[in-house]
Amino acid sequence: MARGGVERMCPFGTCDGSGWIVGDDNVARSCRCRERRIAHARTRGVDAVIPAKYRGVSFDRPPVSTMDRTVVDVIRQYVDDLGENLGAGRGMWLMGNVGTGKTTLAMLISKIALEEGWSVAIYSMPRLLARIRRTYDAESGEQGYLEFFERLTSVDLLHLDDLGAEKRTDWVLEQLYAIINERYETGRSILLTSNLDQVQLEEQIGPRIVSRLSEMCEHRMVPLHGEDMRLAG
Repeated sequence: MARGGVERMCPFGTCDGSGWIVGDDNVARSCRCRERRIAHARTRGVDAVIPAKYRGVSFDRPPVSTMDRTVVDVIRQYVDDLGENLGAGRGMWLMGNVGTGKTTLAMLISKIALEEGWSVAIYSMPRLLARIRRTYDAESGEQGYLEFFERLTSVDLLHLDDLGAEKRTDWVLEQLYAIINERYETGRSILLTSNLDQVQLEEQIGPRIVSRLSEMCEHRMVPLHGEDMRLAG
């Protein structure tokens, strides 16, 4: 039984919820759900909250249901194989003009990932950089930079919104490279949105960062076109 008397269920249906599988030889083996719980414990302290505006987002409701079906089908295919994609470190890159639905689609992916029990960190770039700066002033007992960095780079899916909108400085590029390179080397997925295309983003954050993102999101770099839906509504 879990704390509070609530029975835990194994999301994989392979154990009794305890996190252990006892074989015919009476030897206990660790279940995948135990590894998932340990991973979630390690990532406490990162923001995994879907903003209120996007909590009802669904394939069956506007604005997603009224978007370009070709784009929506790419998103649907990605989440249909979400476990395989996250396990292989495959990401998704949504690019396009303001108001074309990039953030909505990205939030839909993150929402489904959270519902399926994957660990997710969700940050806009300005908010993430502000959060990193706060770790420098952390007092004793508070989360410092190294702890936050480890948790940020350990989640199954890192969702970065509006990449390229931040002011370019050496410090910003250093933070971006450290985070993305760590996830690149450890095979962990990234989900990002940007108003900039690949060439423009290279000019903003540098080719070595974009090169890694391109490989992590290979065949899943999705351009969105059209008018600003916010103004059209």
